[in-house]
Amino acid sequence: MRYVSFEYRDDNRRAWGISWADKIIDLPAAGVPLDLAFPSRLIAFIREGKDAWNRIDSVIEAARTGRLREGLLDPKAVRLLAPLPRSAKNVFALGLNYREHAAEAGRGANLPDVPIYFSKAATAIAAPEQPFVLDEQVTRKLDWEIELGVVIGVGGRAIPLDQALNHVFGYTVINDLSARDLQHGRPENQWFLGKSLDGSCPMGPVLVSTDEIPDPQQLEIALRVNGVEKQRSNTRNMIFPVAAIIADLSHYLTLEPGDVITTGTPNGVGGARKPPEFLKSGDIVEAEIEAIGVLRTPIVGPSA
Repeated sequence: MRYVSFEYRDDNRRAWGISWADKIIDLPAAGVPLDLAFPSRLIAFIREGKDAWNRIDSVIEAARTGRLREGLLDPKAVRLLAPLPRSAKNVFALGLNYREHAAEAGRGANLPDVPIYFSKAATAIAAPEQPFVLDEQVTRKLDWEIELGVVIGVGGRAIPLDQALNHVFGYTVINDLSARDLQHGRPENQWFLGKSLDGSCPMGPVLVSTDEIPDPQQLEIALRVNGVEKQRSNTRNMIFPVAAIIADLSHYLTLEPGDVITTGTPNGVGGARKPPEFLKSGDIVEAEIEAIGVLRTPIVGPSA
């Protein structure tokens, strides 16, 4: 399944559903005439658990047989939001989780022995195509970072490594936009501040269920700025794969359904280039992950 959250263009009403064939299915609307109850938000649906997730099969069957009377939409009728427009808590994030990125950050062969965690504020989450407003009074060193996003479906504490992927609901694309002058220029290297500007966590365009991505460590990943490729790698190059991240993080705290984990970026970030490159007003950033899609973010000035 390819889950989406969206708003209707005609009245800004928010809903969620799936991208199916060349249509969007509004699941809460589609379920009513089928006597299927869906909650109003995707995160609530995730929290209902696996038995509830299977209700979608009946909607798909109705769509295939022409019996779906409500909720079948032309994609042009909606604007996509982040799949989870507001997470319940901060986004869990990893630093230096690709070998080549650790090297370009000056770690050389001294790779991390354990995952490096930080977080991005829930208010940083942004929709596909949502402009990031670059205020140079806040940052002059805005950088890009494409990352595979993981959404937890089944919560737990001390999750065994061999069971970790069974706790995943799906995968998405995240651009971990980073204000390097705040992240590294303030005392004590304030990663949280540099990573949490409003709009600095674009997410989407879809959330793809695990049946479509059985192995998250075999995905091509790339980022372009104004059509020029800046990053390219494969998720197999993570130092700590998705399962290891879930097992390790849940050793220290309880993961809950709807939690978002973003898994680190490959090499090619702007701040590590010689000379350094940073985003400016007018730039277009495209973050793409195989089997998920392209997440597009325009960079604009404060008056745009």
